[in-house]
Amino acid sequence: MLLAIGRLPTLSLSPSAKLRPVAQFIKRRTLLRPLSAMNRAPMPLPGVGVVTFVLKDKSLLLGKRHSTNACDFAFGLPGGHLEFGESFEECGVREVKEETGLDIENVEFLTVTNNVFLDDPKPSHYVVIFMRAVPSDSNQAPQNLEPDKCGGWEWYDWDHLPEPLFQPLKTLIQTGFSPFPTNQMLVSPSVFCFDCNTRQS
Repeated sequence: MLLAIGRLPTLSLSPSAKLRPVAQFIKRRTLLRPLSAMNRAPMPLPGVGVVTFVLKDKSLLLGKRHSTNACDFAFGLPGGHLEFGESFEECGVREVKEETGLDIENVEFLTVTNNVFLDDPKPSHYVVIFMRAVPSDSNQAPQNLEPDKCGGWEWYDWDHLPEPLFQPLKTLIQTGFSPFPTNQMLVSPSVFCFDCNTRQS
């Protein structure tokens, strides 16, 4: 026996009614998300810095830089953050000029170190690119162009370096590394890569 079934009426839903189930689903997923995931701060990214050994005879240029570590200052090389789109060489030339007023030439890559400072008041992680260069004019004197960041620039003999040194520089020197041209510099620069997971005492 067949029953005649009339045409069922169609339901007309507004756009908001159609989207309501989706919104409820997203709301449920948000409420079910662990609080640890919702409150978790974004992971900081490592910084990339470029510093340059500016060499003259057996001396190098060091500045008495204000430090954010345990000590009030540390002697370090001219340098700073690598800017977007810069090459290592361009960054080295720019930073030396901005901080000391010196023009440099024969800029070349030496090594890179990985530096993790977990015990600092503000923990940080820096990849430091070490470059080497010489002054374009050996008679030009360095100037302190950023006195708010540095106490002045002087030439120091490699065998009589001041203390305290900027920690990545100190850690690098303690490995026996020398920035002066020797036969070992004929080896591919990729050999000279140090992982300096630094802990401040």
